[in-house]
Amino acid sequence: MAAKKNEPKPVPWSFQALHSHPLPVVKDKAWPRTSIDSFLLAKMETAGVKPSPSATPRELVRRLSFDLLGLPPTSEQVAGFEANPSEAAWSALVNQMLASPHYGERWGRYWLDLARFADSTPNWLDSTSGAYLYRDWVVKAFNDDMPYREFVMRQLAVDQMPGFKVTDLPSLGFLGLSPTYFKELQLPPEIIRTTVADEWEEHVDALGRTFLGLTLACARCHDHKSDPVSARDYYALAGVFASVKLSERPIMADEIAKPVLKAREEVAKLDKEVTALKAKVAKKDKDAIAKTADLTAQIGKLKATPHYNMIMANAVEDAALFVVEADTKKGTKLDYKPAMARNLELMKRGNPNDLGDMVPRGFLGAFGGRTFKTGAGRLELAQALVDDARPLTARVIVNRVWKYHFGRGLVDTPSEFGNLGDAPTHPELLDELTTRFIANNWSIKWLHREILLSSAWRQSSLASSPRDPEGKLYSHMSRRRLDFESWRDSMLSASGTIDLSFGGESKIVSTSGYYRRTLYSKADRQDLDPMLRIHDFPDPGAHSPWRSETITPLQQLFALNGPFMLDMADCLTERLQSVPSPRDRITRAYEWLFQRKPTSKELALGTAFVSDRESDTTAWSQYAQALLASNELLFID
Repeated sequence: MAAKKNEPKPVPWSFQALHSHPLPVVKDKAWPRTSIDSFLLAKMETAGVKPSPSATPRELVRRLSFDLLGLPPTSEQVAGFEANPSEAAWSALVNQMLASPHYGERWGRYWLDLARFADSTPNWLDSTSGAYLYRDWVVKAFNDDMPYREFVMRQLAVDQMPGFKVTDLPSLGFLGLSPTYFKELQLPPEIIRTTVADEWEEHVDALGRTFLGLTLACARCHDHKSDPVSARDYYALAGVFASVKLSERPIMADEIAKPVLKAREEVAKLDKEVTALKAKVAKKDKDAIAKTADLTAQIGKLKATPHYNMIMANAVEDAALFVVEADTKKGTKLDYKPAMARNLELMKRGNPNDLGDMVPRGFLGAFGGRTFKTGAGRLELAQALVDDARPLTARVIVNRVWKYHFGRGLVDTPSEFGNLGDAPTHPELLDELTTRFIANNWSIKWLHREILLSSAWRQSSLASSPRDPEGKLYSHMSRRRLDFESWRDSMLSASGTIDLSFGGESKIVSTSGYYRRTLYSKADRQDLDPMLRIHDFPDPGAHSPWRSETITPLQQLFALNGPFMLDMADCLTERLQSVPSPRDRITRAYEWLFQRKPTSKELALGTAFVSDRESDTTAWSQYAQALLASNELLFID
């Protein structure tokens, strides 16, 4: 319930300091393997619920592989663990997959959903040709197990941190690839100020939801209705973004980059002159033709500058933005003041044309309200997130990792830790896990191990008690549907076509013959590829804390008639041609797709379908497509 006017807002549980909790006493001494299990089992026993038995070795290996890598395991990995399902073997398998470079691709994608990553944006943002650099940096950060504290700080202010190198600039893509809105500068400043204020709101909102699990944008027009976040807090943060300019920055040394930037500036000026001359050239004006040829030659020489086509990182730089009247007194000018910072006036009811008192740049009052004094305040903001708001920032990421592993969070509103969000189902467990996460150097891989080595995560997805049908007590695992990336990558893997090369530019996912992992599919904010759109891929222009799961006719039509599905069926059929007998082919298909042998009934159905058509590739493609579209490939137990 919201607080009454002029009454202090109740402080959310998530703002409180972290506390260590002793392990609860449980009756079943044999089940707990980790502290996680003790906390979960205590609640189960209080509710009269028993945990489910362990999943089968095959189910565990498949679950683990998709959880950590987003790829199916090999048949050899499954057979190896089935032959030796010991604790040591399980721990070794967890470590093996955490060490895989494909781990960063899987978990990096989760972060990109939060960061509203896009490979391509509407054309009013100058360029996103280097957007992939941020994606590749995120993947590497997860693979390197960069401490989450450092991971947060680098995305806001790596260029102001000790030991900075220009090759670190891609980490600023969290801000540098922020959504921007079209500004028709022929309109008066009063209108453009609103558009600019909307952009600042987006940046504050993305910061709050991603790192703090708070809806800070609610305080743009008035004090937050439910949380202790004031309008002054909002404008203290918005002032940071009013002092930041999205920019492309070179990731090469100055002695290489400066000549290139100067050459590009000259080329841009000459290109404008050539454009202005084109009308005269069309009319066969001899002087214009000669001048155009001369300018074109100059452009050619400039483009021959070494490293002229160097890639630029989408980053930011400190520069205060003022929306003013154009010099001609008609229209609007965006006036950036390099290396300058500004404080914002409080905008009454969120209206940038109705201003109140000036608000110094700073952090949330509920966490001490430190004032930012250096530059735009990006570094101080980063420090405040991981120091002043440490309990909240750490709880949010621990809960996110938990939710990705279990399908539901200890707090099931992962980007809303305020009073309007869900209360934690197991607050002592969340506190204990978060405290130890910080003590273990904010290590995400440490957190994975704690979860994956637990008995809770290894339970069967078959519920053992009707008293916990939704799994809120974690008495069983949830059967989960794969996201589109893992589903498509599974098909590529089974068909033997998957390209596992790392990094680099993305392509449109529906491009014929494009077999790279789905992570490297182009996310376009203006025109998302239909293959991604119909399979619940998140909006690249919005913070997405979870994937929606829909079942639509378009998805079924894709499975039946989609060119990609038909291509995968043909590729799987071609791969099976090296296997001599129909029965062996069917067995091998099941091993590649599901990491198991077919049952006698499945084998009989398959052989009956291709009976008298063993050499007919069309029949085998139809059979392969039926397997590719099956629920067993789409769902994980």
